[in-house]
Amino acid sequence: MQEIADIEQALRRAAPHQLVHVVEEALRAHCGALRAELRLADYGLRSLQLVERTAGADPSVPIHDSPQGRAFGAQEPYVLREEGALLLHLPVTVRGDRLGVLTAVLPPRTDLRPLFPGLAQVCEALGHEILVAERDTDLYVLARRATRLTLAAEMQWQLLPGRSCARPEFALAAHLEPAYAIFGDNYDWSVSDGRLTLAVTNGMGEGIEAALLTNLAINALRNARRAGLALADQAALADQAVYAQYRGAAYVSVLLLCFDLVTGEVEVVDAGSPRLWRLRGHAVESVGFEAQLPLGMFEETVYVPERFTVRPGDRLLFGSDGVYATVSPAGESYGDRALARALRGTRLLPPSQVPQAVLRELGDHHGAGPLDDDALVVCLDWYGTASTVAL
Repeated sequence: MQEIADIEQALRRAAPHQLVHVVEEALRAHCGALRAELRLADYGLRSLQLVERTAGADPSVPIHDSPQGRAFGAQEPYVLREEGALLLHLPVTVRGDRLGVLTAVLPPRTDLRPLFPGLAQVCEALGHEILVAERDTDLYVLARRATRLTLAAEMQWQLLPGRSCARPEFALAAHLEPAYAIFGDNYDWSVSDGRLTLAVTNGMGEGIEAALLTNLAINALRNARRAGLALADQAALADQAVYAQYRGAAYVSVLLLCFDLVTGEVEVVDAGSPRLWRLRGHAVESVGFEAQLPLGMFEETVYVPERFTVRPGDRLLFGSDGVYATVSPAGESYGDRALARALRGTRLLPPSQVPQAVLRELGDHHGAGPLDDDALVVCLDWYGTASTVAL
């Protein structure tokens, strides 16, 4: 236990770009490791990218067809025995947000059983320090890129809170496509004081103009939320901010929700195009709300909240219009029937894997060629608390 505490202290003291070296040296000293390498998931969740160049190592391995990808997808250690070495692939995850995989190359006869608990703690500590270090170095941000981001996508990814989040009451995950050229779609969440606040947004337009518009709306919503305003007032303040800048020439659609973590009661403001589907048991239904004006369309819009309740076991899926409005070659919108089939077909997957799986189904539905609009999927699994489960 003291050894783990020493490694955590060494990570905190290390220069931001030296975290992998610190872990490698610690594993050499405590486990006899021959070497260690860190790979981070790329923005598209298609590959695991090497953080630093290592002699003989592939700079990129696929998530869906590699030993490292098995550890990443299953969120469990994966052991591979090779001639003269034992490769241990360990997921690096922070509060449900899957960052990547740490690989330790160990002597072939290493007894792993006593090592697993400590190594899991090391990976968690490494993940936390990566998130802190990103304030001071581009090393880890650059490692996530399989190709260059557009400027609009750069702005949008920097705005996001993460790709997933897990708490005892819920698990939440989201994904955007095209990952390297997204422009208007976005999401935001915050957990505090017994509540989860979730915003699913879609700024009108394309490219940098859409990204600037969405950035203004998200930061206005955050400013209002952090001022302690009620949900409807958060929407109203953001509406005023967008209208003051664009005078109605541009606006932002948003589905804004606040979940009570104890009761499962949800307050919602529907101001535009993002929509919600619920999987309860084997039944999928679209959850509709009274449509209100998008943020910034008119001056001083008044927003009225609605309410519904989630139950333990519910899965909620949120999609932008780039998802449900995408048409097949036969002219059928994805939201008509195919989205419900995809939601039922992915019910056994953890929520961290659902958004990307649904977007793959969307690509098949659309057929050849790129999507006509950017697309956002957010998946929320509701577990509730002990009191709500008892009810």
